[in-house]
Parts: sequence; structure tokens; C-alpha cells
Amino acid sequence: MTERPYIPRSGANLPAQARRPGGWRADVKIWWREIDRVLLGLILLLMLIGTAAVFAASPASAHRLSTRNITLPELYFYWAHVRWQAVGLVVLFAASALSRENARRAGILLSALMIGFLLLVPVIGSEINGAKRWINLGIAGFQPSEFLKPGFAILLAWIVSWRSRDPNLPVLATVTGIMGLVAALMMLQPDFGGTILFAGVWFVIVLLAGIPLKRVGILMGAGMVAVTATYFLYDNARHRIDAFLGGGTAFDQVDLASRTLLNGGWTGTGLWLGIRKMNLPEAHTDYIFSVIGEEFGLVACAIIVALFLAIVVRVLTRLVDEEDLFTLLASAGLVTQIGGQAFINILVNLQLFPSKGMTLPLVSYGGSSTIAVCLAVGLLVALTRRNPFLYRETPGLKALIAKELNA
Repeated sequence: MTERPYIPRSGANLPAQARRPGGWRADVKIWWREIDRVLLGLILLLMLIGTAAVFAASPASAHRLSTRNITLPELYFYWAHVRWQAVGLVVLFAASALSRENARRAGILLSALMIGFLLLVPVIGSEINGAKRWINLGIAGFQPSEFLKPGFAILLAWIVSWRSRDPNLPVLATVTGIMGLVAALMMLQPDFGGTILFAGVWFVIVLLAGIPLKRVGILMGAGMVAVTATYFLYDNARHRIDAFLGGGTAFDQVDLASRTLLNGGWTGTGLWLGIRKMNLPEAHTDYIFSVIGEEFGLVACAIIVALFLAIVVRVLTRLVDEEDLFTLLASAGLVTQIGGQAFINILVNLQLFPSKGMTLPLVSYGGSSTIAVCLAVGLLVALTRRNPFLYRETPGLKALIAKELNA
């Protein structure tokens, strides 16, 4: 039996001369045919829910952040969020139109640039709420770690994918060294929650790459030692963990968030009828899930959880027969980053996890963070593009999982 020639599954990866002429309209038709429209729909639905949630939370945050000299309008954060979402949508659709090669290049360049900015944060960074995480560019500021998240997953996936060409390359040592550098820079801010999220992305990528579990286990043990050391060396992390384990008080942020979330019952108090949200710090960002619970009810919270689960499952289903190792690892890393951040935020609001200062992706108010999340999901949509008319049965994720189970 003759072997069938390899055919790329995404027309976006074909050379320019191989594509049919037709201008931008033809490109849009190809893009629409190849993207995962279900995945895109789930993403846009979450963003729409986020718009309604920020509308509900804006009066509480505007009231808390108003001063004697400046009174913020009740919908100040809502209109700002709408503007940032408009920019984010442009970034999302532009990123989703990239070919895999261009998505890979963009991720690698973004990682290098953001790691460079992280090196500058301790020197020129702006301190907010006791943490130095922002770089002020004059007219606006941004958090380098937010933009590093999508680039980090792609960079690690690219390096680990070298293993398919030469199994003897020290890819594990390389990506672990990068992870160590990022962790050190994040803890200088300090940002323990962000460090855990990056470590989770690293773990998923090296695990799926087929690296021996014994070596991964040794590195995990070293990581647990580092986490334990963090508890004793960083006051901020120790205080938050102690407050979580001790149950906290009625004035703790996490306790206030939990009480706010449960105040609405199953169906909620109704839009702008919530009372507890007025005492909730960061109602429009870190604790927006609690505002949703109070005003729209626990049913709405369950829908949001289901939507994030659906995104994760949809991407993993898409990767079941993926033939390209880089695409598989990068997509898995990106969905781990998005899903992991979402569920950490939700667990904090449910008082099941120590406070981490982490927003709910696609839902919380944000400026640069909204753009960074939109960039991440745009790259995810780009990497999961498929030509529906070309099919080649390949082992993909199924083979990697079977290999790990048999190892």
C-alpha cells in the first residue's frame, strides 16, 4: 500500500502561491470555514456576559474609588470596559487570522519582549496595592506578566516540539530554566498566584510531550519545596494562606466575596439591586463572580462555569487527532492558562482557595488585561483552525495519553 502524501489540514498554512485568488473576501471565507465556530461562539458569549457583569458591578467600584475631590460616574467602569472590549475584539480577530507559523513567531517574539519587560519591573515598575507589577508608559500602563501568558505557552511548546526531531535535545532543562526565570521574576513583584499559573502551563506541556514521569515528578518535588519556602519567605503569601486556613473574619476580602455571592440565592436580587457588592473591594475585577452571584443568581454562576468547561473540552476534543506536536502543546498550554485562571478566580470567590488577585478572563473589567486575554484566545482560535475538506487520521492527543498511561 502506498503512503498518502501529507496534506496540511489548515489552508492558512499553505504558501501564498497555492491559494486561490479572490482578495480579502476569499481570505475571510477561508477563515470562516476553518475556524472552530463553536469555540469562537463560546468566547464571544463569555465576553457578552462580562459586559453585563461589569454593568452590574460598575456602581459599586465607582462608589468605592471616588474621592472627596473626584466623584466617578456610576457607569465609569462599564463604558471604559466597552471601549477596551472593542479593542480586544480587534486583537482577537486579527490574531485568529494568523497562520500557525505566524502565530508561533508572534508568541515567541511576545515572550522575549515580555520577559525583557519583567526584568525591568523591579527597576522602573509602578507599585499598586503593595505589589510592583506595572510598567507606566506615560499615557497608559500595562502588566507584562499578562501579555507573557499567551507567549509563554507558545514558547514552551515550540521548544518542547524540538524533541520530535531529536529526542536527545535538552528540551526539559531548557523549558524548566525558562520557568525558573519567570518564577523568580514573578516572585520579585511578588505575584505568587501568577507563578502558580505559569507553573501549571509548564507542567501540562512537559507532561503531554511524553517526557518520562520520573523526571517530571522530581521537578514537581522541587516545586513543592519552592512553594513551602515561599510560605516562610514572603509575608504576603503567608498572610493570605493563614487567613484562608484560619477561616478569616467577616472583613476579609474572600469572606466578603463569598457572602456577596450567596446573597442572591438561585435567581439573584436583580440588576443593581445588590447591597453587599457595595462593600466588596475590586467588585469589577477580582470579585466580579460574586457580583454575578448576588444580582443574577447561582444559576448564572453555574452557566459561567459550564461555559469555561465547554471551552476546555472543545479545545481538547479538537486536539484528539492533531498531527503537529507544536500545535497540540501550544493549544493545550493556552487553554490551560485560560481555564486555570478562570477556575482559580472562581474558587477564590467561593472561599475555596486563598486570595490571588486574579481576574476572571473574558468577564472581568480590564484594560491591558482584556487585550492580553483576547490575544490569547485569538491565538488559540488560530492554532485550532482546520480545513473541513481535508482529513487525515492521526494519533494526536490520544496517542500521547496512551503513551503516558503505558509508561
